[in-house]
Amino acid sequence: MATELNKAMKGSLCHDLVTGLDAADVWEVYGGLLVGNLIPKLLPEVFSKVELVEGDGGVGTVLLVTFPPGTPGSETMEEKFIKVDNENYIKEALVTKGGFLDHGFQKYLVRIKIIGKGEKTSIIRSTIEYEVDHEHASNPPVPSTSGLAAIAEAITKYIKEQKALE
Repeated sequence: MATELNKAMKGSLCHDLVTGLDAADVWEVYGGLLVGNLIPKLLPEVFSKVELVEGDGGVGTVLLVTFPPGTPGSETMEEKFIKVDNENYIKEALVTKGGFLDHGFQKYLVRIKIIGKGEKTSIIRSTIEYEVDHEHASNPPVPSTSGLAAIAEAITKYIKEQKALE
């Protein structure tokens, strides 16, 4: 019989950003590898480098993400795309090594869903699903959507700037 101490602590956090952009335009950036190429340029304080380890941006793609100098904990993390739904604009990436796993999380999944709200607006819904192992239950790590929120805002601004050039 499992006791409370042996159970992982689970939870999720969500952040929504209304973009003022067509969902298909937002998915063009988030749906493949472009978002990983843009983040180090737009937000070097979040990720200093994103490298393709394997894959083409679809399910099974593995990225090596490098955090900026001075970031507490791991210098890098690997994440694997476990879902890329181009019809419903959903991408899920599971951290497989380093990063958040070195901070007491035993599972750390990021889901990005682009929700169309008419012709010229959409929502970037960034969700974190996590589990904290029982060894860290008394002093659990604190998940945050602040990095995902900053990315959503920067990507929205980037797309609007690109559209202004067209």
